[in-house]
Amino acid sequence: MTKKIAILGATGSIGKSTLDLVERNRDSYQVTAVTAATNVEALADVARRSGAKLAVVADESRYADLAELLVGTSCRAAAGENALLEAAAGDAGLIIAAIVGCAGLRPVMAAVDAGKTVALANKEALVTAGALMTDAAALSGATILPVDSEHNAIFQCLAGSRAADVSRIILTASGGPFRTASAETIAAATPAQAVAHPNWSMGAKISVDSATLMNKGLELIEAHYLFNLPSERIDILVHPQSVVHSMVEFVDGSVLAQLGSADMRIPIAYALAWPERMETPAQRLDLATIAHLDFEAPDLERFSALRLAREALERGGAAPIVLNAANEGAVASFLAGAIRLPDIARLVQEALSNSDYDAPRSIGDVLEIDRVTRDRTKAMMAASCP
Repeated sequence: MTKKIAILGATGSIGKSTLDLVERNRDSYQVTAVTAATNVEALADVARRSGAKLAVVADESRYADLAELLVGTSCRAAAGENALLEAAAGDAGLIIAAIVGCAGLRPVMAAVDAGKTVALANKEALVTAGALMTDAAALSGATILPVDSEHNAIFQCLAGSRAADVSRIILTASGGPFRTASAETIAAATPAQAVAHPNWSMGAKISVDSATLMNKGLELIEAHYLFNLPSERIDILVHPQSVVHSMVEFVDGSVLAQLGSADMRIPIAYALAWPERMETPAQRLDLATIAHLDFEAPDLERFSALRLAREALERGGAAPIVLNAANEGAVASFLAGAIRLPDIARLVQEALSNSDYDAPRSIGDVLEIDRVTRDRTKAMMAASCP
């Protein structure tokens, strides 16, 4: 049976990998809608290749350009937030949610409210609106499938298991480019050094998050909402080879792990084919060549962002929104060369210390807290870095 899918964020790395898998299995998938933020040239190419019936650019000023590029096709061009919501809640049963940042919140919620199966690659959805999303999914009957390699690994390990049988989950982290670096080296790190991830090819922002371990902190918060486990039953373990993507420990002492090459097509394929599996071109593991797998506890002194994320999760309410917004603002400033790498965690800690918001009751509340936090973070940076 052919699955109808919509790809939100079709021109990014997750979208491209999804399209690669779909093109290898054309008889199994029908792409109904594709979206992008501003890149209409790449979006039009994706629409033509996939045979999508709807292409949406978030930037309304690019609508005419998109429409012109789609002349002669059967694909309808659209633009703006309402069109994004239409793509998310349309006739596709499976939504690949890969829009970066808080711009993806409303489309993801639209898909959840419509009872879709949502393959979630948007961290912000659960980090900032986890309770809202999971409550909405319970009401609508939507299914949230994790696409992040770590959460997807846990999802695979949990297949067929009862929640009562789970003792804890263990998220693995590569440790990033500064795993063995001194605090002095980290303080002097350049943006180019911070984005040079040893194992994964990722965008600049997520690469910096990996360098500070904030990425693992955001995944900790995601895991809490995805698997309904408290902070004390979610551990982080540094694993530099990125072969073991995460683990689940059960009450009898058994530990199940998911292993694989560092290729995002593996977790994407699992979400696309679930509850079955599909073949991928990912490189197969050669454990004899790898020879050994190393693990170590994270250093919360050099990588305090991870500690801050756990504190935000345990504090609850709006704290994860503040954490995420302050971090995004600080990372952008670091990439622009305005602050040092350790200043990111300092600014996040200051933002958390100075925030006292009520828990959000809607996506609108989430976006407002996000906006105010970003403005305050800019003001803090201006005051400390004139």
